[in-house]
Amino acid sequence: MSAPGKPDVPGSSDRSFLGDPARWNPEELLVAALSQCHMLWYLGLAAAAGVVVVDYRDEPTGTMSEHPGGAGEFTEVVLAPVVTVADGSMAARAERLHTRAHEKCFIARSVNFPVRHRPTVRVA
Repeated sequence: MSAPGKPDVPGSSDRSFLGDPARWNPEELLVAALSQCHMLWYLGLAAAAGVVVVDYRDEPTGTMSEHPGGAGEFTEVVLAPVVTVADGSMAARAERLHTRAHEKCFIARSVNFPVRHRPTVRVA
């Protein structure tokens, strides 16, 4: 995949379809897009709410259903962000912001399967 002014993203099919596991496949890119969209909305909302995020990591997973003949679809994506905040007084707000970030994410609002959240909030 290439676009003017951006680095190329070498793509491939999934390993189960004999793809190159060192390259991004479309399914991974969709899960990554959902994760990134949520993170960017979350960080913006956190800054506006005075929640100081010192670390943000996510381990998103996608579940797919495959049908005879090779067709299939996602049945859900689960985002599992681990957010570290600067102070314990921010933890409850930090937790609640995940709901607002989900409501704002254009990509999550556009897919036809559930995008669930299992956030963890830690204090630095």
